[in-house]
Amino acid sequence: MNKTMFSGISRRQALKALGAAGVTYSMLPMMSRMSHAANEVHYHTWSGYDAPELFGSYTEKYGGMPEISYIANEEESLAKMVAGWSPDLLHPGNYNVKRWQEAGMLQPLDTSKVKNWSDIFESVQAEESAKVDGKQYMIPSEFGNSSVVYRTDLVDQKYIDNPSWEILYDEKYKGRIAFYDAADSIVEIAARVLGMDNIFDLSDEQLVEVKKLAVKQRDLLRFYWSSPTELEQALASGEVVAAYGWNQTLVNLKAQGLPVDMMVPKEGIFAWIAGFVMHKDCKNQEAAYDLIDAWTAPESGAWLINSYGYGSTNKKAYDLVDSNRLAELGFARPDAVLENSIFFQALSPEIDKKYQDLATEVQAGG
Repeated sequence: MNKTMFSGISRRQALKALGAAGVTYSMLPMMSRMSHAANEVHYHTWSGYDAPELFGSYTEKYGGMPEISYIANEEESLAKMVAGWSPDLLHPGNYNVKRWQEAGMLQPLDTSKVKNWSDIFESVQAEESAKVDGKQYMIPSEFGNSSVVYRTDLVDQKYIDNPSWEILYDEKYKGRIAFYDAADSIVEIAARVLGMDNIFDLSDEQLVEVKKLAVKQRDLLRFYWSSPTELEQALASGEVVAAYGWNQTLVNLKAQGLPVDMMVPKEGIFAWIAGFVMHKDCKNQEAAYDLIDAWTAPESGAWLINSYGYGSTNKKAYDLVDSNRLAELGFARPDAVLENSIFFQALSPEIDKKYQDLATEVQAGG
């Protein structure tokens, strides 16, 4: 990232830009009280999830932001934990809960200590991927879509009229498409394009066909992305015309006045739930629960909806957002969105290893 003076942009934009460069909010010498809060909780999360607006009651109580480190990808985060690293709270997708718990990295959460638990959508409370053996290992805080984000001025009309994941495998766009650097996405989306329904439990025979398509895609890609900022810059410049992307990218690019949209592909639109898990060696559980409470509060949820286009799991958050804005973002009926999406699921260890191995081989040129 080039050095730049942050004149002319908002404080939040400056923080997000610094986050993309690996500089956390707690590193900034804006206020001396930050050092106190940094000793309370170490929160491992995604770039952009460090916005002060998401930490209201926590910063009020502790005088500043928690210590923050950033997720590059969830595989790397798990590997670091297995090697002995121990942040207090982490913010993975629901599909990682079971695997991280089975690796011995997590402890169960007590929902009676979560002030906003009763306001979380019932369907989210019941989500089995957030539990292991009946115990709650994740407090889901937000959900969003994974689909094709594309430049409406730079792709063929046929993909606008008939949206499909196939655009990310189309030779016409060689060097102008991008895909998320995650093994499960590489495998599962390819499987859907091939017409497979059992995408979370593919057979060895099916994986042979999936690998062929994944290899084809690899040779067409501009890059695999891990940073949403990197993807947004490529879409904004026209370097990339279509990519696997999230709601946040769509909202950010639309805010720049760019002609972009998100597909509802014929193969299905995917959705994820993410939230808080607690490391087995969490050093300050009271402060950790306070951080969860702040992040899952209606006010934080409303800010998340308005700013990133993600859905809050707190029902009361939607009462704080203008109805026209909710309709624009597709959340006029958030309960219906939750009920009608293909949610990513946790994989069995055996299947997960096969998917990881396949993606590794593909990306390594195999």
